[in-house]
Amino acid sequence: MNQSYYNPEDLQKFGNIAEFGKSLADKFFSYYGEVFAEGALTAREKSLIALAVSHAVQCPYCIDAYSVDSMEKGFTEQQMMEAVHVAAAIRGGASLVHGVQMMNKVKELSM
Repeated sequence: MNQSYYNPEDLQKFGNIAEFGKSLADKFFSYYGEVFAEGALTAREKSLIALAVSHAVQCPYCIDAYSVDSMEKGFTEQQMMEAVHVAAAIRGGASLVHGVQMMNKVKELSM
């Protein structure tokens, strides 16, 4: 049995969030649609960015959705994995750079 905290069918229910707050959901979906519309970046480029960010924020629903979307927009498995590695490097670097804060505090307390 393959159990998960996340139910894959719930991704299809995302639009149902309006049920408990239509006004804010409508604003979110309007904004979301505008963000992913063609602009300075193509919808294709935005899909790959979304795939990488999905991994950085560790959203399994987003990973599923943008894996499909990226493939449909013609990205290769290698391009998609490279984007995931970019996200991992940035996430790891962000954790490490906060080590400077720890080092500063330790040095302050050691004085």
